[in-house]
Amino acid sequence: MKLRITRLAILLIVICNVGCDQISKNIVRKEVGYYENIKVFTDNITLTKVENTGAFLSVGSILPQFLKFALLIILPAIVLSTGLYFILTKVRLSRLTIIGAAFVIGGGIGNLYDRIMFGSVTDFLHIDFIVFQTGVFNFADVSIMIGMGMIIAAAYAKRRIMAADH
Repeated sequence: MKLRITRLAILLIVICNVGCDQISKNIVRKEVGYYENIKVFTDNITLTKVENTGAFLSVGSILPQFLKFALLIILPAIVLSTGLYFILTKVRLSRLTIIGAAFVIGGGIGNLYDRIMFGSVTDFLHIDFIVFQTGVFNFADVSIMIGMGMIIAAAYAKRRIMAADH
């Protein structure tokens, strides 16, 4: 029973990440013009709708179509489904690792869905704090970054615990 509840919780985390990402992208697709610059928080946080036909920071956008399909649709689909299977079946992972992986998988599915349905990923958030500036990104990217942070924190915590035992 506990395993079923855990698996349901994992799926809910993944679904919530995909849902938040897709809802935000649908709003942006309908309400924001391409390259329109809308201030959200002074000049530091803005909405700017762009379509990314590549991966992170448009890497791969100029690849031949068959290679782009293999690297940006087939490979991520295999990795995401394998990752989901792994966190649903492995019981010896820390809770933080599982939650982090669910965030990463949810974000990955959100961007993969865009690539399959629209041929590109809708990005729209930009942060500029003078000394720190991002590219344009979306909530799927935020989910991936938060999830990776959780996985790294869990690995660091495990390493500290193991070091303390010796």
